[in-house]
Amino acid sequence: MTRPVILGLTGSIGMGKSTVAQMFSEAGVPVFDADAEVHKLQGPGGPLLPVIEAAFPGTTGPQGVDRPMLGNLVFGDPAALARLEAIVHPAVAKVRDLFMLEHAGKPLVVFDVPLLFEKGGWEKVDAVVVVSAPFEVQRARVLARPGMTPEKFAHVLGLQVPDSEKRARADFVIDTGTPLPVTRDAVHKVIESVRTRSI
Repeated sequence: MTRPVILGLTGSIGMGKSTVAQMFSEAGVPVFDADAEVHKLQGPGGPLLPVIEAAFPGTTGPQGVDRPMLGNLVFGDPAALARLEAIVHPAVAKVRDLFMLEHAGKPLVVFDVPLLFEKGGWEKVDAVVVVSAPFEVQRARVLARPGMTPEKFAHVLGLQVPDSEKRARADFVIDTGTPLPVTRDAVHKVIESVRTRSI
């Protein structure tokens, strides 16, 4: 049985990946949002709360995981981060497998994964779409976010594969430094390209 072509969608902070993911969804392409699934798994009543609480006492409550508190515990501690990832990643993989079963008859699906290159997810997709924009546009978008500072922005960039490298490794690059209709047209061109060629 053939399975859908899997497009990996990624991009650095502030590049407009969520907007592009929404455009794929509006075009009828099922999108698996890895971050959204993590939020569900760790949110109020989420199935991972007991395991996370056991591994990191005091980091969960009625509202789910206290993300800032948990972030502070694993930030700069590779062993703690590895413990957390060993809890979260298999759970996300299970949800992703269910997503693939649900959409088995579709020609194309998208995996929206922020750290696709950083965590090796690019090996599990058929082609990679990188969402990109000029640095000045990216910086302005990110610094407009509540609580964001130039220092935090620089730190996040330091944890991510540089945009230039992502673009070099991509099968498709979608520029979001353009008006929305132009970006939407680029999304449709990617869909058409994937459907009319074997990757």
